[in-house]
Amino acid sequence: MIKLAVNLSMIFTEVPLIERFALARAQGFSHVEIQFPYELSIEQIQTQLTVHDLTLCLINAPAGDLMQGGNGLAGIPGKEIEFRQAVDQAIVYANALHVPSVNILAGRQPQDADLLPCLNTLSSNLKMACQMFSAHGIQPVFEMINGTDMPRFLIQNIAQAQEILEAVRHPALKMQYDCYHMAMMGENILEGLEENIDFIGHIQFADCPARQEPDTGKIDYAPIFSWLKQSRYAGYTAAEYRPSQASENTFAWKDKYFT
Repeated sequence: MIKLAVNLSMIFTEVPLIERFALARAQGFSHVEIQFPYELSIEQIQTQLTVHDLTLCLINAPAGDLMQGGNGLAGIPGKEIEFRQAVDQAIVYANALHVPSVNILAGRQPQDADLLPCLNTLSSNLKMACQMFSAHGIQPVFEMINGTDMPRFLIQNIAQAQEILEAVRHPALKMQYDCYHMAMMGENILEGLEENIDFIGHIQFADCPARQEPDTGKIDYAPIFSWLKQSRYAGYTAAEYRPSQASENTFAWKDKYFT
């Protein structure tokens, strides 16, 4: 059975983050994810989770200036201390809020840096993060992000993700598989899932190319969701899209594919 979640950072943005938990529950969700929860205190989030009987299944580790157009932290030589501090902060939130997985964003290759030192830094930082997260029973995942939306991102496709797993060689580390990003990169989404499911720790979905809800673009989600339902995948599957209209009116896919 698929453990379905909704992303509170991209959906229900009509209201402040602290008010989105109630809206998720009103739409029938039991699980939520937040990209960067740090604008809220642990106590604020815990109250919302408790009141609305929700679990928080995924957060991102702080990523420095990445979301503001900068290079980020994890794969950037010279940012190792900041990255460790980011992992420390993510552990505090994940421990207190019982979050099972934390996503690590690799970052962008700086325009004045060679690729290999960045990848070596990323591998080294991921090894450290795996040790730190594993000591607390938290699963680290890392995400492939398409190069159109985020130029120079260090990990853009499945082959590159496989190379990182091989370089890090830590059993806790898994891919975060975002169907939208894989479609943007020209990957076959279903084949990618079938061939890598044992190495995937978290799945996200949106349609392509506008990154809106399913059935608004080019991706046929019927076979994807059908396969996931009968697969051995035990992680969460989260809606992470930009609603094409008022968020509350974009959940036809939920009844179509998950009831």
